Amino acid sequence: MSSSSPTRQPQTFGLPWPDLNHGLLYNDVVRASDSELTLIEFYSSKYKNSAPLQGWLQRIRNGQITVDGEVVKDPTTILRVGLELVYHRLPWREPDAPYLLEVLYEDDDMIALNKPSGLQVLPGGLFQQRTVLTQLLWQATKRISPLSCQEPHPVPVHRLGRGTSGILLCAKTKHAKTQLAAYFADGTSNIGDDSNTSMEAHAVRKISKIYRALVTGILCEDKVIVKQPIGVVRYPGVAKGLYVASPTGKPALSKVEVLEREIHKNQTLVQVEIQSGRPHQIRIHLSYIGHPLLGDPLYVLGGQPKCLDSDFVDENFAADGGFLRPTKPVPGDCGYNLHAHQVILSHPSSNEVIEVTAPLPAILRTQKETEELVSTTNTKNAADVHIQQVSLKTFLTKT
Repeated sequence: MSSSSPTRQPQTFGLPWPDLNHGLLYNDVVRASDSELTLIEFYSSKYKNSAPLQGWLQRIRNGQITVDGEVVKDPTTILRVGLELVYHRLPWREPDAPYLLEVLYEDDDMIALNKPSGLQVLPGGLFQQRTVLTQLLWQATKRISPLSCQEPHPVPVHRLGRGTSGILLCAKTKHAKTQLAAYFADGTSNIGDDSNTSMEAHAVRKISKIYRALVTGILCEDKVIVKQPIGVVRYPGVAKGLYVASPTGKPALSKVEVLEREIHKNQTLVQVEIQSGRPHQIRIHLSYIGHPLLGDPLYVLGGQPKCLDSDFVDENFAADGGFLRPTKPVPGDCGYNLHAHQVILSHPSSNEVIEVTAPLPAILRTQKETEELVSTTNTKNAADVHIQQVSLKTFLTKT
């Protein structure tokens, strides 16, 4: 088994974010079903999750939409089949986000990163530039020689919530991308069969993911298996719906193990192994059993959101015409402590078992782990001092 070395000097990369991103271009070609619609009817119906009606009117009158390359400011313009439409979203300042990424493991096929909390993996919503994907692209561009053939840059093969830190696997080749994506898909698709909890099923799995989390309350059982299905409900500010605990949802499996109970703080440190990979699964499952993540702004007891008013839509719009940022919590909000601590997988090319570990944030370490880390640090510091003293003594002797 290969593993990421805990003693090597950490390798990091990342470029600071510019003040404004480059904006976005949304391209459409008018289909037969959209022929005879007006420009405002087309955008306010097809992209109703992007902006309310008045917001789209503002964008059109602001000259942000072209039809076959010509700016059109009349919202009542009739569309014909085959016309090329482009909406120019103006540059904006994205919310603050960290940019440095630590490399935990890397070879010719894949790279494992330590993603910081607060950094989104893929573009979405307000974060179109400040993402892991952008930093991977920038890093690949720096490495490419002008004389070499441009190769695809590494791409993430799964997601971590913006507020979640820890291991993020990225593929560097098409083969690795296909294989790693299949590992995650296989783990999720096999949950429906109860036999998957057997040792035999565990042995053939290609990937295992272990997280650390800090939850509210004292979890009495040492080990808990959560099999609550996860579904989607309408939720303001989340275009595709919010994932919640739902009896009619898709199967999901989480194995929770207590590491340390802090009675005086009324909180419990747990380890969670997930076989499936439903969005926000750990947050939902822990809240479902009555122990939401400490500081989670969204999920509460029962695996449900704090506020659920699916019919409410705020028709006010921001300066760029889009919807105002939701006043209610959304999945990308941070504040909780969840860390992808360890991943064990079969290498996508060699089938060698690879173990990757991401260092734990201080708040997610057990007392014993903290004491061991302090002891190791003190020993190393003492050794460094001794080496410096010997070097100085040798220098003085020679002079």
